[in-house]
Amino acid sequence: MDKQKKGIFQRFLDGIEFIGNKLPHPVTLFAILALIVLVLSAALQPLGISVEHPGEEGEMVEIKNLLNAEGLQYIFGSMTDNFIGFAPLGVVLVTMLGIGVAERTGLISALLRGFVLSVPRRFITLGLVFAGVMSSVASDAGYVVLPPLGALIFAAMGRHPLAGLAAAFAGVSAGFSANLVLSGTDVMLGELTIQAASVIDPAYAETMNIAMNWFFIAASVFLLTLIGTWVTERIVVPRLGEYKGENGDAEANEDQLEGLKPVEKKGLIWAGVSLAIGLVLTALLVLPPNAPLQGTEGNYMDRIIQSPFMSSLVPIIAILFLLPGLVYGKVTKVIRNDKDVAAQMSDTMASMGMFIVLAFTAGQFVAYFNESNMGTVLGVYGAEFLDSINLTGVPLILMFVLITGFINLFIGSASAKWAMMAPIFVPIMMQLGYSPELTQMAYRVADSSTNIITPLMTYFAVIIAFAQKYDKKVGIGTMVSTMLPYSLYFLVGWTLMLVVWMLLGIPLGPGSPIEYGG
Repeated sequence: MDKQKKGIFQRFLDGIEFIGNKLPHPVTLFAILALIVLVLSAALQPLGISVEHPGEEGEMVEIKNLLNAEGLQYIFGSMTDNFIGFAPLGVVLVTMLGIGVAERTGLISALLRGFVLSVPRRFITLGLVFAGVMSSVASDAGYVVLPPLGALIFAAMGRHPLAGLAAAFAGVSAGFSANLVLSGTDVMLGELTIQAASVIDPAYAETMNIAMNWFFIAASVFLLTLIGTWVTERIVVPRLGEYKGENGDAEANEDQLEGLKPVEKKGLIWAGVSLAIGLVLTALLVLPPNAPLQGTEGNYMDRIIQSPFMSSLVPIIAILFLLPGLVYGKVTKVIRNDKDVAAQMSDTMASMGMFIVLAFTAGQFVAYFNESNMGTVLGVYGAEFLDSINLTGVPLILMFVLITGFINLFIGSASAKWAMMAPIFVPIMMQLGYSPELTQMAYRVADSSTNIITPLMTYFAVIIAFAQKYDKKVGIGTMVSTMLPYSLYFLVGWTLMLVVWMLLGIPLGPGSPIEYGG
């Protein structure tokens, strides 16, 4: 790349970093947005703007002033409830109690290392990307374990270590919203989507569940694994060329690869047994006739989809992570007594401190937005505008994907972005006949695909630090240019898959249609 082109690209990256760094912290951003909603409610209410409620024929909805006497009473009287009632708060914390124990006992790390190191040499890239995609079940653990492990493995094989690091990073970050099982991401985003849908149709929102994207994200694992492998072998490896750094000696790097210790292998075996037992017990609560967590109406499949089981997925996920985590910790002596378990859960909750603070200001913004009726009004007007310019169907989904991907360059947090976007876009899309489940999935495709090219992503600096072990000159520009092919191919391939899925009308998850017929 010549200096002029490199200069333009570098300036583009610098511009993203500059603008992103100028944005306030998400906690402050939500506080500002909440204040903006209050001011707009006072300014727009006298204009008499009103729309017919989409879910209630003949019922007119007007913007409500939240800065008059009644509004101020609501603000101060509801502040605590807005925080406690913020949709993802409780469910995320409950889920993380189980996931946190599995992560802090070392179960997740051992599972990832064991899988990658057991993959045959010719499939190592495929295994790295697949492990990266699957690592999202453990929240951010994949960022810490897999990229440096991928670099070491590639170096030990005589290949460029940054290619291994890039393959793992692509799987972990760009594939964050794909998985064969449900994770904390499904819980966090799902609750926000359900809350946004309830503004238009509370009855429909009650039928939704956090597994609303499960079928699609499970199928996505295989697509993203293949794309990530192809990009690594066909684009990244040839571009990086032969590695000539100090750490390029294969034998030296083989010595750094730490295989599983016997006690870790034993722990994984017993953790797998405990997980199997947990799954069997869960199935017994749901599948047999008249099972306690089975529904009571409709045919057999209806009784599974619309059932207490689907509304109990959060504690079930927590338990299915907690149980093998406890067993693994006990076998490996990481857990010696109940105090150790309590300490691990406490440490997990401590790591969620920023999310809890974010939940307070985000909860106020979402509550004010809904109470002022601005969400309903904006949804109706927005849908009418898009319909008037014939922006529906595939072009509408593509536009939404591009908007989300662009915003993601400046705001890295998936939950923070969706807390801002869901109250606006979910009602608009419902008005145009598209389900909240589809809107959420389109958001997840764009958000995940562009994670690896934004310097503001939380772990971007960590990845650069890993890379500098092999090349001191690696900086933001080098890293983004290396990851850009993954981002583009993931975004295009994954979006095409969503479009085909949408056109075929395949449910995105249990009881989760493409179209909304309210």
